[in-house]
Parts: sequence; C-alpha cells; structure tokens
Amino acid sequence: MPCAVHGGTAFQNAPLPRKVSTASSQQQQEHTTAACDSSFFPWEDNQSMVSMFHLGWLGGTVFNRSVSTAGAVFTDVRRYLGLLTFTERMKDQWRKEQVLLKEKLLEQDTEEWQHADDDTTLFHGLKYVAGLDLSYTKESSENACASLVVMSYPDLTVVYSDCTPVQVTAPYVPGFLCAREVGFHVQMVERLRQSASEYMPQVLLVDGNGMLHPSGFGIACHLGVLTDLPTIGVAKNPFTGFDGMTKENHRTVSAEQLKKGGDSFLVVGTSGKVYGRALLSKDGITSPVYVSVGHRVTLDTAVKLVYACCQYRIPEPIRQADIRSREYIRQHFGSDSTT
Repeated sequence: MPCAVHGGTAFQNAPLPRKVSTASSQQQQEHTTAACDSSFFPWEDNQSMVSMFHLGWLGGTVFNRSVSTAGAVFTDVRRYLGLLTFTERMKDQWRKEQVLLKEKLLEQDTEEWQHADDDTTLFHGLKYVAGLDLSYTKESSENACASLVVMSYPDLTVVYSDCTPVQVTAPYVPGFLCAREVGFHVQMVERLRQSASEYMPQVLLVDGNGMLHPSGFGIACHLGVLTDLPTIGVAKNPFTGFDGMTKENHRTVSAEQLKKGGDSFLVVGTSGKVYGRALLSKDGITSPVYVSVGHRVTLDTAVKLVYACCQYRIPEPIRQADIRSREYIRQHFGSDSTT
C-alpha cells in the first residue's frame, strides 16, 4: 500500500495552512512561534473580564461553581476588581471556550462503520485510523514536534506520516492541555485534508483525555469538535484529583480487576458520573490505558476500537506518532524528547 510521508514546515500563529511544503525531510526546518490558533482562544482585556464576571460574582457563582471557600471568594473578588494575573485571565478565557465548545459535543456513534461488524472484523467499513502526539525536547518546554500518523484498518499499516516542528508558547496549566496543543493538532489534520485527502481518517486517536477531565471536556473533545471528526482520548495515566478520584483508588481497582488483555473497568467519580474506562490492552502488562469519549463516538465503541488497534500497550496509531515525533527531535534538535 502506498505511503505518504510529509516533512513538516513549522506552523505559525496564523490561519490554517493552505499550501503544503514539499521540502526534503533532510532540510533543517525553521522554527517559528506558534500557539493555539487565536480564533479558538481569543484574549480579552481586564475591563472585558471584569464585565464578563460581574453578574456571576454578585450572584455567588462563576461558571456554575459555588463560591464556598475563602480562596475561591478571594479569587472572585480579585476577578471582580480586575486584579487577576495573566495566567488567571487565560484560565478564565479557556474555561469560557470549553463551555462554548462543549455544547457541540456528541457522545453517540454517528458513523455507519461504528455499527457494522462482520464475521472476522470489527467495524466493517473503517479504512483509516489516525494517531496524534506532541513530543517536547528535554531542554525546553517550548520546542516540540507535532506528529500525525494515519494507519490502514484492520492491518495497521502506516499510509501517511507528517511531523512538524512547533514552538509552544502557551503556558502549561493543569486541566488545560488543549491550550498548548490542540491548535497544532487541528493544523495537522487540516494539512492532511488539503494535501492527501485520500488518506483522510475516519477517526482520530489522541494522546490525552476526552471526557475523563474535570470539565468533562479534554483535548480529545476539543479536537473532535473543532475538526468534526470522531475522536477518542487515550491517556497513559489516570486524571485524578477531582470528583473523589485518586491514584490510590485506581491502583487498587486495577490490581483487583485487570488480569489479562481486554479486561477493563469503568472510571466513575463519587458523583456517579462515568468519565471513561481503564483498559488493559495486552497480556503480560500491568498498566492500563485510560480511554474516554472525544466526540461522535460512544465509550463502548471507543474501547473496542482502541483494543483492536493495540499491538503493544499504546494503540498503534498513537505509538507510531510518538515514535516519529521523538525521532524527528533527535534528528533536528539534537536532543532527547519527552511527552
């Protein structure tokens, strides 16, 4: 099967690219500053932020959160007075974006292939699955490589690969990975759509969480809604520290319920809300992956597809994207990498 391999040109903080560079992958790429597309995460000045939260503060809630602790009250007072730090203002704006985009989230199977199985293959009619990953150099939390790999299904052969150097300028804030990375993922998908549409995937697997997130709307949800493609979040570690979920609880339940490849358990908060499912993807391993809905897919379908794509612990499309992004960093940055 033919394979399209693209050596990426660094993304800029500009509209989505309309022309694909055909420069040799051996050439050193120019590193340009890029953050999440400004159309997804617009900034607002102090006065706008004060106005936005005026009624929320006086009413005693901000984003449906009860002002019940001294720290929260102090933060809301500073918000009302326009005294928030730059990072706090960014978090407020990102929360606003999450609320707006979450209204478009679909938690059901919307594609024919999601309902079609034959005697030998799950998801009959599914041809292409993509994995997306972002790796950083060890020396810098800004220099990174975005990677997208498309694999044929069910044989899991790479048919398209694209790696692009990026400079990540948005700060890391727990719970807001989307602010650092989702803009680059959207651009990678758009470049594939324009340059090699014959390999356009029917589903995206993302290294990160979907609904397994304090807001119920992680990076996989953002990417799915922004691209309008079925999307699944696959995380290597549990997202804890909210709704009564702790790492200790996950370890205990994993030891009790995960014995062989294919075993899984629901990730449920003390509220009773189901956030995702922990899946032991292969025999002989002890650490599960955490699967959650991104967009236009049910949790059951997401878990079945992730399991079908696993040759090792991590589903192969994400694993291949990770391998390629790390190799790109070694070749072009002369550095080891982290994810």
